[in-house]
Amino acid sequence: MSARLLIVGVGNVLRGDDGFGIEAAHRLMARDDVPEGVKVIETGIGGISLVQELMDGYDALLLLDAVDRGLAPGTLVLLEAEVPDIDDLSPMERQDFLADMHFANPNRALMLARALGALPPLVYILGCQSGAHDDFVWGMSESVNEAVPAAVERSLSWIAQQRQRVSTPS
Repeated sequence: MSARLLIVGVGNVLRGDDGFGIEAAHRLMARDDVPEGVKVIETGIGGISLVQELMDGYDALLLLDAVDRGLAPGTLVLLEAEVPDIDDLSPMERQDFLADMHFANPNRALMLARALGALPPLVYILGCQSGAHDDFVWGMSESVNEAVPAAVERSLSWIAQQRQRVSTPS
């Protein structure tokens, strides 16, 4: 059985380093060695389109995104996502959550996907520590831009690991 994997570049290209996920996804889409059964898209800040895509059903999800973890700019980190359950929110938090239908924050989109039963069992984030570019500016900092090729290679390694995990019986 072949794994159905989704890789999604998220972010905002008008906010400098926040465009990392989109650039990494575009470069991955341009490759001819992405295996069958792997879909690569970019959603920008449109979280609802991520939820709609997840409704097609996937075994694993990898988000490509800029992160702020206090590391050196351009540092890549692979994180297993912790997606809160909407039922764990307070009534006021739940009301605020449901009032925002844009779901520009990837975490909010993942929470909605979980509530709808569309969240894959394996969700990871390949994050790149952002640098000084976080205002409205076109173009990423040099350190983040230089990390993009390594992020593409790490994405391909992640694909191989996930395909191996799904094809190996437990």
